[in-house]
Amino acid sequence: MTGIEPFAISCVSGIALPIFQSVFETGGKFLGSMGKKLDEKTKQLIYTASGEYGKRYFKRHGILKALGMREAVPLESVYTAVQFLDEQEIRSFESIQNLEEAYRKANKRSFQQQDCQKQEGLKIANQKQYLMVLGQPGAGKSTFLRKIGLEALKGKKGGFKHDRIPVFIELKSFTSSQIDIEKLIVEEFSICGFPSSEQFIAKALEQGKLLILLDGLDEVPTVNTNEVISKIQNFVDRYDKNSFIVSCRTAAYRNNFQRFTDVKLADFDDTQIEQFIGNWFQSEVDKQAGTAQKCWELLQKPEYAAAKELAHTPLLLTFLCLTYDRSQNFPNNRSVLYKSALRILLEEWAAEKRILRDEIYQGLSTELEESLLSEIAYTGFDTDKLFFSQREVVEEIKTFLAGNLNAPKHLDGEAVLKAIAVQQGILVERAEDVYSFSHLTLQEYLTAQYIADNNLIEQLVTDHLSDRRWREVFLLVAGLVRSKNGADDLLLLMEKEAQKYINTPKLQGLLQWAEAATNGSEGDFKPVGKRAVAIANAIALAIAYANALAIAYALAYANTKAKAYAAYAYAAYAIAHAAKAANANAKAIAHAALANANAAIAALAIAYANALAYANADANADANALAIALAEELKKFKIFKEVNWTELIAQLRELEKQLPDREQHKQIHLAFAHRLVDTWCHALHLNPEIVKLSKEEAEALGDYLSANHLIIECKEAAVRISAKTWEEIESRMLLVPENSTI
Repeated sequence: MTGIEPFAISCVSGIALPIFQSVFETGGKFLGSMGKKLDEKTKQLIYTASGEYGKRYFKRHGILKALGMREAVPLESVYTAVQFLDEQEIRSFESIQNLEEAYRKANKRSFQQQDCQKQEGLKIANQKQYLMVLGQPGAGKSTFLRKIGLEALKGKKGGFKHDRIPVFIELKSFTSSQIDIEKLIVEEFSICGFPSSEQFIAKALEQGKLLILLDGLDEVPTVNTNEVISKIQNFVDRYDKNSFIVSCRTAAYRNNFQRFTDVKLADFDDTQIEQFIGNWFQSEVDKQAGTAQKCWELLQKPEYAAAKELAHTPLLLTFLCLTYDRSQNFPNNRSVLYKSALRILLEEWAAEKRILRDEIYQGLSTELEESLLSEIAYTGFDTDKLFFSQREVVEEIKTFLAGNLNAPKHLDGEAVLKAIAVQQGILVERAEDVYSFSHLTLQEYLTAQYIADNNLIEQLVTDHLSDRRWREVFLLVAGLVRSKNGADDLLLLMEKEAQKYINTPKLQGLLQWAEAATNGSEGDFKPVGKRAVAIANAIALAIAYANALAIAYALAYANTKAKAYAAYAYAAYAIAHAAKAANANAKAIAHAALANANAAIAALAIAYANALAYANADANADANALAIALAEELKKFKIFKEVNWTELIAQLRELEKQLPDREQHKQIHLAFAHRLVDTWCHALHLNPEIVKLSKEEAEALGDYLSANHLIIECKEAAVRISAKTWEEIESRMLLVPENSTI
């Protein structure tokens, strides 16, 4: 027993028996019955056939086994309810310029519009008699159709609220132009032992008692597509009382079915991802070990942000679950993870869908296709383009094929693009004749692959080290270069380029102070970590100076608390970022980032305590208490040397008594803020003039710290790195270059 038979017997027989009775009354005969009603023998036959139908449906469509899964699992055990995007999202025939603008305005890595309306898939299936389900490869179209069939088989116990017997038909089986949909349906019931199947199905169709699920319109061989579409349209028109759900990959659909409501599967959101992972790891062992929670929490970590991007597609989320299940972790080398994901789309998923039989894939090997895609990805990324016109992509394909001696010459550029977009979903048609990569991660990975394959690493470092848009590409390149000195050379080039940002006396003076203030101190941290903490404190003071006038003015009036905390958050980010950037010891990073982020907040909180008092009478005491507590925390870390923390804390307590109230002039607020910063600078033996940075100097310092942070991340992402090389780089980090001439 599969568990579905009792439901199926009740549902299918409950619909079938009246149909059989009506057939009999209009002249049909079953097993020689001569009465006006079905005899018990016939009824029992129908009950048995109904159970067999449910069992057969479950065996064929109610289990999931893909991507090298060791065992099939019940579809319902891992199924996560899907959501559909509204019609406006599907019909957004935008220009490339509008798509680029919308993506950048959203400031998200996902290509899906963030504010588009979503609706529950099952709810829409209940509302619409004719439904066209669109989505990219691996989005869960087939799974949704199979699930709707299971819900229908449950009858009143299920989520599908219409009395229909589901019939699931895979359209890829239509390999010839001789297509008879009704005959296929008859065979489904005849196999299960239904008597007089032809008469039964004819009457069921006439009465509208079937839910017909037509899966994979895009998988029909190209030569048969028009004929299949015509046959489906005619069938729907003839039997329009029934319910129909058809699935098709978005890029292959051309609005062929006028009766149908078009819906598009939305990417999984965080709630759906967490539910899917929770459903996936349901064994007793996994429940006891908390595997699902551990997997989900790992995906929340910043270093796995791009892996989480893959998780928004059910196919690649399945891949991630399988990966985690094998090692209880994700690969440290992210390039390995993304390469595997790309190969799934290029080979495994294509093989499972049996699309490699097409002529295109017989001439275009996986390696050749990957090389082509990497060139398209790099060309777009290098010119800051994420969306491409069909003409642009086709021209690139033609140029690639013509210029590659080993590429097949018979292939047509448009046919290659269509095959990649429709069948593999690596390139996706976002609007009419407008394409992008399905995931930004895939474009970044392919861009990195192109750079590694074509020895463009020096150009990458020179042109893009300070560009945050290229950060992920750097990390992927670090993981892709496998030669003996490949990663070493990358890091050394990055170090050399980063040093160019320290190009003014103030910036060099800041690094020299950080070294002098921490060198030889008692704290149990690496020297580079100590320098990072010192610079982070200096950044907080610099922010206080830079914002004192503006904030003192603004905070005396409206929205005081929000503006103050915005400044605190920025300072905290800068400190945490700098601390992490410069210390390879995990424990040191955690302590330094936490202590100094809070120290930044405390310093700014004291400077603007009068404004906070305007918003919250208790904020004064809280801010000063926090400042004193964190000054004591810094004392405990012993990162700085020759700092009299006892005296500093006493001075902070004295300043607390001098806080101006909100009625006083903004110049008094400003003077107080400067006095506070001067107090901190004096205690840290830091010349206040050093932290009064120009806008250009502040940007250069930010680029310098960001570059050092990236160097550390690239070291961690690399497969092979020389211990000697890294020791030398780390020893020089956050120090004035020896050959500096300023």
